[in-house]
Amino acid sequence: MRAIDWFQSDQGGLGYISLIDQTLLPDALTTLQIRTVDELIECIQRLAVRGAPALGVAGAMGVALAAQNGNTVTARADALRLRVSRPTAVNLAWGVDQALEALERGTQAVLTVALSIRDQDVIGSHAMAKRGYELLADLLPEKMASGLNLLTICNTGALAAVERGTALGVIEEVFLRGNLKNVFACETRPLFQGARLTAWELSNMGAPHQTIVDSAANFLMAQGRVDAVLVGADRITANGDTANKIGTFSLALGAQFAGIPFIVVAPETTIDCETATGDLIDIEDRGTEEVVVINGKVMSPAGTTSVNPAFDVTPARLISAIVTDQRAIRPALNELPSDEVANEMTATFRF
Repeated sequence: MRAIDWFQSDQGGLGYISLIDQTLLPDALTTLQIRTVDELIECIQRLAVRGAPALGVAGAMGVALAAQNGNTVTARADALRLRVSRPTAVNLAWGVDQALEALERGTQAVLTVALSIRDQDVIGSHAMAKRGYELLADLLPEKMASGLNLLTICNTGALAAVERGTALGVIEEVFLRGNLKNVFACETRPLFQGARLTAWELSNMGAPHQTIVDSAANFLMAQGRVDAVLVGADRITANGDTANKIGTFSLALGAQFAGIPFIVVAPETTIDCETATGDLIDIEDRGTEEVVVINGKVMSPAGTTSVNPAFDVTPARLISAIVTDQRAIRPALNELPSDEVANEMTATFRF
């Protein structure tokens, strides 16, 4: 079952988006039929669908919904509302923009773009898994032979894409090739995407794993119990700074202290060369309730408020490599995400 896909209805020939409601996992595997842009925006904002690659696909398919349900004027307005429904992840806006370019050619043209983005996401996930495995084999040949202990945060598997995923896709490749000893999955507060979703995916693939509280990760790295850290990304800026789930920056610092690779895995479409550095990324704050309420139980005194950034930014100099579906980039060695503007950026950016 794909995390997100498009189906054509028999009723009037209208299509709909089918997606797994990730808020219900691991207790229930439920798929939703999304027929309007408003329904899709609601699913995105409450994280029923999430993950940078999946949001790119959702953005494009959302424009297809808008096109079939209205005209070019209403569809463009709906698409623009969809585009800004989550500000930090660049893939959502990218998917919307790609599909909007076909809007004047009609609904079928928009849908063709959306389905192409879906199919390329599947191809890209397999490419990232292979390239990430090869990078680990190059960086850690002896440990690869004896079995790797890997650490990850949030969820970057098939649930975050159409199939397979990004960082967890690499971990799956390591497992399938017989080189995985253990995965430490950070629980990922406040919504437990690691404890709920990543552990669920690892269990389904039969991979050895343990969940840990987020604050245990750096201690385990310092003890030498982790060989490499693999994470996803929601936006990668021109100089290689990377926005990802809150807590990722801390893992990068821990990996630097422990002297182990810190690897970002994300599709090429996550690279945003129009944003120069991580300081310019709009970081979404999701409010107090997610922090102070757990499974319906209020954990803090009445009136307590929270700072709840959904993402943080890891400076490029802390990143050993960025693995995409097309290449591997080494920001720590002053390699830039965009080779085309490398000379211009080298003169102006801090590394």
